Amino acid sequence: MRKNIRLAALALAGTLALTTLTACADDAASSSGGSGSDAAAGSGAAAGKTTKVKIMVGGLDKVIYMPAMLSQRLGYFQAEGLDVTLLSEPAGVDATTALVAGQVQGAVGFYDHTLDLQTKGKHVESVVQFSQAPGEVEVVSTKAAGDITSAKDFKGKHLGITGLGSSTDFLTKYLAVHNGLKVSDITPVAVGAGATFIAALQHGSIQAGMTTDPTVAQILDKGTGKVLYDMRTPEGSRQALGGLYPSSSLYMNTDWVNGHKDTVQKLANAFVKTLRWMSTHSPEEIAAKMPADYAQGGAQLYADAIKATLPMFTTDGVMPADGPTTVESVLKAFNPNLQNATVDLSQTYTTEFVKNVH
Repeated sequence: MRKNIRLAALALAGTLALTTLTACADDAASSSGGSGSDAAAGSGAAAGKTTKVKIMVGGLDKVIYMPAMLSQRLGYFQAEGLDVTLLSEPAGVDATTALVAGQVQGAVGFYDHTLDLQTKGKHVESVVQFSQAPGEVEVVSTKAAGDITSAKDFKGKHLGITGLGSSTDFLTKYLAVHNGLKVSDITPVAVGAGATFIAALQHGSIQAGMTTDPTVAQILDKGTGKVLYDMRTPEGSRQALGGLYPSSSLYMNTDWVNGHKDTVQKLANAFVKTLRWMSTHSPEEIAAKMPADYAQGGAQLYADAIKATLPMFTTDGVMPADGPTTVESVLKAFNPNLQNATVDLSQTYTTEFVKNVH
């Protein structure tokens, strides 16, 4: 667990960015329309005072980040006395940028960014670990399937990622290096997710790429591509990356966490409750709670996408014991910043709040 880091500027942090971000307001508006019927009676909101928090998500409609919207739809934030605005960016790296810039109080994205940021002098930590596997899938276009049968065949290919510096970028480079190639042998192409990723695969702009559900489900349903590496399960993570790879999480600036422990605890309460709810309900029940427009390929296909990704999630928000070392090993395989740096993994996450959830 991390060491407490208290900075003299904490007195100013509470005033940071309670201003309103209008970007992606459609995501924030849709997040407020969920049912609160599952929230406990006598919630913290009953006192009439709520705490405002803004969280940037690296793609609200991605199944790997589902706990963010689902917590809102279940009414668990409100039950804790929180007024949470969920904003969306197409890639986790963009969510991280918003967090570091002080535009939001929290980000939902991949845990691996906390290690990368530490080498740049930024102290950010995961406070709720949603997952124990990446939830990512490397797909190859049907046209290129004969030429690309493993990462050894990535040389000279254009490979789709959500964005440069994103976790899909990290993992793609690792697969290449782990299979005997150099980073310079491949060409990462930022194509986002969803329709833009699918179009790039169909039109040959990329021959393969890394994405998540529901995009994966749509690709397979249309016959546009095939699965090359499936990292939606702990087993798939171990096979491709050598161990559990904690990915989607709520991470926050460490100084903000130390100065707002009560708020962070309430967020942890809501998210852990959501993870528990997910573990006891069917994919169809989960899908029914999410915004209807998330099911781009139809209700059943969306439920199938959730079913395929559910194994990646934790049920308690606790960081897997060996997860951080696996992430460090993966990043050091190709990232010169980490290869030449000593990372204090204890400062990249905390279990303080999730272990206090009753």
